[in-house]
Amino acid sequence: MSYDWISFTTDYGIDDGFVAACEGVIARIAPGPRVLHVSHTVPPQDVRRGGAILAQAVPYLPPSVHLAVVDPGVGTDRRGVVLVTAEGLLIGPDNGLLIPAAEMLGGIRAAHELSEPAYRLSRVSATFHGRDVFAPAAAHVAAGIAPENFGAALDVHTLVRLPEPETLVEQGKLTSEILAVDSFGNIQLAATGADLDAAGATPGTTVHANLGGRSVNATVGRAFAEAGPDTLLVYVDSAGRVALAIDRGSAATDFSAAPGEQVLLLFARPG
Repeated sequence: MSYDWISFTTDYGIDDGFVAACEGVIARIAPGPRVLHVSHTVPPQDVRRGGAILAQAVPYLPPSVHLAVVDPGVGTDRRGVVLVTAEGLLIGPDNGLLIPAAEMLGGIRAAHELSEPAYRLSRVSATFHGRDVFAPAAAHVAAGIAPENFGAALDVHTLVRLPEPETLVEQGKLTSEILAVDSFGNIQLAATGADLDAAGATPGTTVHANLGGRSVNATVGRAFAEAGPDTLLVYVDSAGRVALAIDRGSAATDFSAAPGEQVLLLFARPG
């Protein structure tokens, strides 16, 4: 099966030629497929954030080969892999980056190691597998080379998975880890909208929030403007996660919040 699209996600940034080099390799091998750039501004080496960005995007993309490279282990013995799902293929390092997106695409049906020299560049840099290993693999598989040709089948249970972020839900109380901060300064938690419901929070509920070493009152709402200027809003974002925002401001800047930190939300009882 061939693909018309290759999605591309990295932490390479846009100030250098790294992304262009990878796209050039793809075009030389498979000039037909179009490249759809998801993001190249994933925080450097932030595997969890890269995985979250890709997972949030893939349900809205056409059937694709999803190429993702956030690879602090490049040059080590970490594996390169191609993952087969019901709705597309994923190619990148075996470091947990691809797993969230694979789950959004229906789960992993098969996995193969990227070990066949015929489907990589003749010279492989120890520090640029995105160009020399992963981009060629994405191009070849998009052109119709079957995943099993790239290397040995892998037990999907041996694939690296990142530790699950912790969320604790009680009536009137929600404790959760910060997953990400977006470019608007909105703070995304690991908790879901279902967790918010289970804690007994509804729109208009008053919240006492502890984050970034500070305590502040907030309100539960659906849209940014509902909280009013300079007021912290607790809402469910477009990915279905609980998030914190300040209308026309940056919650992350105001609270010096960073991924991995714990946030405690206490909800006032109705009436």
